[in-house]
Amino acid sequence: MAYSVYLKKGEERRLLAGHSWVYANEAAKIEGDGGNGSLASVYAHDGRFIGKGYINHLSKILVRIFLRGEGEDDDAFYCKKIAEANALRERLVGGDNYRMVFGEADGLPALIADRYGDCIVLECLSLGVDKRKERIAGCFAKLFSPRCIYMRGTAPVRRKEGLPLEDKLLYGELPEELTVTENGLTLGVDIQNGQKTGFFLDQKENRLALRRYAAGGRVLDCFCNSGGFSLNAALVAKEVVANDISESALEVLRQNAARNGLTNIRTMQGDAFDLLRKLRADGEQFDCVVLDPPAFCKSAAEVPGAYRGYRDINVSAMKLVKRGGFLLTCSCSHYMTPPLFEKMLRESAQHAGREARLLEARGQAPDHPTLLAAEETGYLKAYYLQVN
Repeated sequence: MAYSVYLKKGEERRLLAGHSWVYANEAAKIEGDGGNGSLASVYAHDGRFIGKGYINHLSKILVRIFLRGEGEDDDAFYCKKIAEANALRERLVGGDNYRMVFGEADGLPALIADRYGDCIVLECLSLGVDKRKERIAGCFAKLFSPRCIYMRGTAPVRRKEGLPLEDKLLYGELPEELTVTENGLTLGVDIQNGQKTGFFLDQKENRLALRRYAAGGRVLDCFCNSGGFSLNAALVAKEVVANDISESALEVLRQNAARNGLTNIRTMQGDAFDLLRKLRADGEQFDCVVLDPPAFCKSAAEVPGAYRGYRDINVSAMKLVKRGGFLLTCSCSHYMTPPLFEKMLRESAQHAGREARLLEARGQAPDHPTLLAAEETGYLKAYYLQVN
């Protein structure tokens, strides 16, 4: 008999509003069997049916609901949901690179799919989805006939699901070289070794917006990774100094600069915290500074330390901005909420002895939609400030 999960009294409210996660401590009783990764029906305390999703007793997230009716997780279901998600991206974003499926926000919890040219990269972030990766890849192949479908399986959350960290070619052949076009730039993407699925797609529109702030000036881009912000800035800036701790990431940046005929980017390898302090000590000044660090906190318990880290780099960055210049500062941690992020920026300005004005408060690109019922799907903050 398949699993039936009955919730404690009152725990159904969030789920009925559209959230998909059932936490293990919210379950009053579990009946039936089927094994981890199988389909389970979820009921409120009074017996009302809520939906069905994949169960995993190894995870704090016991069930991720994605079927709200009596349907099944067959090929027709997956093909329909994937096609609907991609149609939205084609309408709003287009081009040859975008997030095709964004997990919970598209009604497919724990499934990520990114398009890079004629290649599709998947992330399967739950046991239930991972068990069906071949079926899911078959739906993508049927709908889009890509050159390849590759699974990146190194996200730490897989360990919490009892899954190995492993990458796998699911369909077709890997290309020797893969390039995409973003904001008029030609960019090389390494889907096997690059960060996440090969590139950070969520900042695409924010990178384009940088051009109006970088025009004609001297730009510092910290935590630059493979150089999305640096390359966009270099099209209009006098000079770009690009910093990252990874030399391999900087090499990708240099290759992309060469692809686009850009010669005004200087790379500096090293820890951004140390570099910011050194540049201050050397009396350096920039017309525009970009801070796009990795997530400093991945749980609520890490927020205090992350807050101090964000404040540290923002104080240093504000001191490096010429008066009247600009700072783009980002956080990709859901736990660093917009109110908390803004509080940190106010404190940073006070510590730096500078006046900061918020010009734009931006978020993730529309191919990464935020499900209002699941605040975890809204994570990116990208604030443009003028610093006086």
